[in-house]
Amino acid sequence: MEVIIRSSREEAEKMTAALLIRAVKSKPDCVLGLATGRTMEAVYAEVARLHREKEVDFSQVCTFNLDEYIGLAPDHPNSYRYYMQEKLFKHINIDPQRTYLPDGLSKDVKQEGPHYEALIRYRGGIDLQLLGIGEDGHIGFNEPLSSFTSRTRDVTLTPETVAQNSPQFERPEDMPRRAFTMGVGTILEARRILMLVTGKAKARVLAAAVEGPMAAMVPASALQLHQNTVIIADADAAGELRMQEYYRWVLENDPRWQDFR
Repeated sequence: MEVIIRSSREEAEKMTAALLIRAVKSKPDCVLGLATGRTMEAVYAEVARLHREKEVDFSQVCTFNLDEYIGLAPDHPNSYRYYMQEKLFKHINIDPQRTYLPDGLSKDVKQEGPHYEALIRYRGGIDLQLLGIGEDGHIGFNEPLSSFTSRTRDVTLTPETVAQNSPQFERPEDMPRRAFTMGVGTILEARRILMLVTGKAKARVLAAAVEGPMAAMVPASALQLHQNTVIIADADAAGELRMQEYYRWVLENDPRWQDFR
């Protein structure tokens, strides 16, 4: 696990987008794992800009999203399919048939997870998984106490997650209480993981996930087990990290990051 600290939220977002673009350029048919939420909006806007200005080709790229609400149709304005279409897909030349999310209207909830896992295997596994982190340490909708070996499945959201996300709905009471999510074990099978963390509200949980003990109460701490994870944090989110000086030293001295100094 590596931690890269950027001085501002904007720098962190732009670096995340640049690394995603680099993955596409190095492997035009790569498989990307994508995330949603407010943290990712600026990242996808920057990806779309780089696509236009640098003529980055997404036509052979395949994507799998982390999660989707159960009970929402793809065209519902609060579904993650709708989010991805509006925030990214319609701005790049990606084939819609190569973009996957769990089916929020699946008639067989218990089989949707295994079906999604089979699709990931069929496409050769995920090359780069993009992640955010919740204030309670969740990744995807893997809430606290999720097993580190968990697979894609249906889950019940915590009251905290419902409280945080429901204001995005026109009627907050309409927010689903259940969702599909890739499991922690599924996420750890990605060849590379890139997590973006911004804001003071995430400082405590980032420190727990990166420098604390691995614990199911902090699902993101499972990333300590992954051999190729990069965490990009702004200065606010990095505020409680004990090893800040070392992380900054690595950025200044590791040749892999020379383009971002």
